[in-house]
Amino acid sequence: MNELVKFEQYLRTHGQKMTRPRRIILKAFIETEGHLTTEDILREAKKVDPGIGQATVFRTIRLIADAGLAREALQDDGARKFEHLADHPHHDHLLCVGCGKIIEFLSPAIEKEQQKIFSQYAFLPRGHMMELLGLCPECQAKQKKGE
Repeated sequence: MNELVKFEQYLRTHGQKMTRPRRIILKAFIETEGHLTTEDILREAKKVDPGIGQATVFRTIRLIADAGLAREALQDDGARKFEHLADHPHHDHLLCVGCGKIIEFLSPAIEKEQQKIFSQYAFLPRGHMMELLGLCPECQAKQKKGE
């Protein structure tokens, strides 16, 4: 099922409608790779409709996340970034607290250990997300130089 259909179904189920701005925002979000702020999404959406506002993007991206099409990551500086989940295999993140860089990784050993933990606590897994905070090599180098 494609993202548009899934989002429309989610909205209908929750008594809401697919509006033109929501459709534009969803398209801008899905077609832009990476981890995006609401400002990034707004910039892309405004290319199609300059009248779309920040509040509309913020509310819509929340709905997109609630529909299971996006995941939100809170950065160390309080900024929020979103990534689309459609056609993205599961992965975890390294987050640089210096510059905000996000590195995606997958570790079978970590995944296996998480399954052991679920079992140990008789927990039924519904998913997980892991974000490791640290400094990327570039920020480490800047820190060593005293910048």
